[in-house]
Amino acid sequence: MTAPAKLVIQNIGLILSGKIEQPILDGDCIIALDGRISEIGYARDLDLDNADTLIDAHGTCVSPGLIDSHVHPVIGDYTPRQQQLNWIDSTLHGGVTCMISAGEVHAPGRPKDIVGLKAMAIAAQRWYENFRPSGVKVLAGAPVLEQGMVEEDFKDLADAGVKLLGEVGLGTVKAGETAKEMVAWARKYGIQSTIHTGGPSIPGSGLIDKDVVLEADADIIGHINGGHTALPDSQITCLCESCLRGIEIVHNGNERAGLLAMRTAFELKQPERIILGTDGPAGSGVQPLGILRMIAMLSSLGDVPAEIAWCFGTGNTARMRDLDCGIIEAGKSADLIIVDRAQHAPGKDMLDSIRQGNLPGVGMTVIDGIVRSHRSRNTPPAETLPELVKAPPAAAGGGH
Repeated sequence: MTAPAKLVIQNIGLILSGKIEQPILDGDCIIALDGRISEIGYARDLDLDNADTLIDAHGTCVSPGLIDSHVHPVIGDYTPRQQQLNWIDSTLHGGVTCMISAGEVHAPGRPKDIVGLKAMAIAAQRWYENFRPSGVKVLAGAPVLEQGMVEEDFKDLADAGVKLLGEVGLGTVKAGETAKEMVAWARKYGIQSTIHTGGPSIPGSGLIDKDVVLEADADIIGHINGGHTALPDSQITCLCESCLRGIEIVHNGNERAGLLAMRTAFELKQPERIILGTDGPAGSGVQPLGILRMIAMLSSLGDVPAEIAWCFGTGNTARMRDLDCGIIEAGKSADLIIVDRAQHAPGKDMLDSIRQGNLPGVGMTVIDGIVRSHRSRNTPPAETLPELVKAPPAAAGGGH
């Protein structure tokens, strides 16, 4: 029997767990076997021998890979929305190891008939399952609701492996009553839903206000801070107070409204509801550093400890989306990033620097225990870089 592939990361200076109730873990070493975390602790207490991959963190921080809760992919690593290649690889260099589709709405000629939309959703789920650009986990196949769909359509989609709905409101279903019925059908068959919140994003889309959002009762209040146009403050606070659904704050929305939503969640003592997305590619372009920028913005302007804000882009999303990544604990996928304070950034350490609004530097990304990228080409350079001391003979980044 072949021994499991063993990853050892040693000399860690800080472990961010992704768990909002315990954001920092004790230890200086993480071990993963066959792509899953097996042990976290101090090197003196662990078996570091026979590592296939050995990384020396040189005192830097190891964190779960970031999760972008709101993207609009189409196919492969190309987006027609901004005519851009390799946007997913670029986002990996921003520390994002997992992305969740809110609908493949930018597909040229996107089918709006029911047979066609189901076919496209199933195809999108399959092609990102079969091909992961640069190793990034893209959870796609998120059909947009259109008039005429019946319960059997949701059963068909679920049976075929579809687990997500595209943003409710981007198709012809915009009324709360119809949306509520379809969201309930989706939930019955294990399909998670997100609703567009706020003003129209592009010509042809429409306003989705608090009454529609509350009646539809989707699992995630998508871009509660607008995509791009936010609802009035009173409606944002009402949404936070009137349900227990996910509060998604996005890079492409209104920053002031995002801060309001976050503060309201804290006042309600429900910070675990806060999750982060970019809502890209979109009119604002592609944001490779969007999740890091949101963490730094919410921490610095919202006066939240950086290690707590970090959970918004990792463990909170993982728990709400039922993912096996986003948290550092035994049994979870070894999707990890190694980060440090940016060169010449103020602050006594990385967390203090983020608290002051600065981005950290990404030094390495690991997905399923495999090193996928080294020093980021997009973040500011990290003060200290990790070192890949030993790699398996066939180790290589890139898609598969």
